[in-house]
Amino acid sequence: MASVTPSAPLGTAAREATLGDLSGTPFGPPARRSSFELAPHPGSAAQARRMTRAHLTGWGACEDTCDAAALVVSELVTNAIVHTASRRIHCELHELCDDAGERVRIAVRDEGRMPGDTAPAGRVAPEEEHGRGLLLVAAVSSAWGAQETGPGLVVWAELPRDGGQGAAAGPMPEASGPAEWSW
Repeated sequence: MASVTPSAPLGTAAREATLGDLSGTPFGPPARRSSFELAPHPGSAAQARRMTRAHLTGWGACEDTCDAAALVVSELVTNAIVHTASRRIHCELHELCDDAGERVRIAVRDEGRMPGDTAPAGRVAPEEEHGRGLLLVAAVSSAWGAQETGPGLVVWAELPRDGGQGAAAGPMPEASGPAEWSW
């Protein structure tokens, strides 16, 4: 897997928010929230895309946001399937509205690897066909991050609700540490 650093360093509002209950965080309560669980099989990424698109379309999100969200959720669910021993993959969608604007947050939580499993290799050779999912997530997201939650991991990404530009071109800033998440 390519080495990718999340765009939101410790201390930014995006890294400090909790998913299960956004009240009392820098974001306040989400305008809308939806969650679903998936089994860890190859068809789950397609199911996550369909469910994400259906929820966001129902919320009135534009087509560009729906497309980017489908890409993000597909990559995050695929990573959870390929790189963990999860029995269930948990997905949440939040519509956030505050002074920073209207955003959609996508979060995927896995249940971690089996004891003794090793982490994936850090770098991917240019000719490899796999290992660029988080680079895609970073490219289309305005912010993203990851946080260990017990044996598992929550990976999240935010997109402008109006389909605006994702991450700016150039190197991604370094993250300085973990944030707190509660599910």
